[in-house]
Amino acid sequence: MSQTITVPPLTQPTRLDKFLVSQLPTLSRHLLQQNIKQGLITVNNKKATPHHWLKKDDVINYPLLVNKPKTTLQPNPNVKWELIKDTVDYLIINKPSGLTTHPASGVTEPTLIEGVVAKYPDLKTVGEDALRPGIVHRLDKEASGLMVVAKNQAMFEHLKNAFQERKVAKEYSALVIGQMHQPSGTINFSISRSKNNRTKMAAQAANQTGGKEAVTHFTVVKQYQAVCLISVTIATGRTHQIRTHLNSYGHPLVGDPIYRPKNLSFKNNPGRLFLHATKLGFFDLLNNWQEFVSPLPLELQDFLKQLS
Repeated sequence: MSQTITVPPLTQPTRLDKFLVSQLPTLSRHLLQQNIKQGLITVNNKKATPHHWLKKDDVINYPLLVNKPKTTLQPNPNVKWELIKDTVDYLIINKPSGLTTHPASGVTEPTLIEGVVAKYPDLKTVGEDALRPGIVHRLDKEASGLMVVAKNQAMFEHLKNAFQERKVAKEYSALVIGQMHQPSGTINFSISRSKNNRTKMAAQAANQTGGKEAVTHFTVVKQYQAVCLISVTIATGRTHQIRTHLNSYGHPLVGDPIYRPKNLSFKNNPGRLFLHATKLGFFDLLNNWQEFVSPLPLELQDFLKQLS
């Protein structure tokens, strides 16, 4: 059964594939691009390319599409990840940029936990969800840095409660566009899913309702001519929280393919999102504080050297 979307007035040039991702957020961009290339998705009853530029009142026809989500874990020893520490109760992992944390609807590529389970098969029985065993928190696909994975159910419950009670210390390094006018600050806009693009989150004004509480603290580490390196801590763990908050604050992250406005003068980027989880701390099952630090990846260090 064919379905139709009529393109509304556009505020900026928009590609067919990106427009469909915003309108059909449950479908992967890869699936949509495949159907466009096969001629199953048309514009004004004509075949198009994923890069076709849309205009107001264009009519897009598309078939009923469904992602092929992963319904089981597929251990994959080829997934690259770095082990920082292995204990009887937990693993500390340094997640690389570009790797999704765990399988989900629309995710077709290998994930971090599938690489971890390939080395630690007993993890399959830990947690509450067979698709994300041992996982108590996540990092955005584009971000990198420290994560903890529980190796047994007692540690899983302990860490889950610690995150819920905000007893876990998380610190990030981020490079933002523009000059900060104060050495530190707090952003506390609530966050909800964007009404215009369901793949994005949006910060809400104080007089709006329905969003979830979100609190982000930042401290300036070094000011460059056009960008600023900051240290970020978060009191809450909302989806895309750091990216959404800093963008709403007028300082989007360098290299952000989703939230960075197109009209900014600073065009350089390190080929990835400049966001790295540098510090992670929590109490273990014996109530001893454990803290781990991860330096910036080499590609981010090299990018900073170019700015000096």
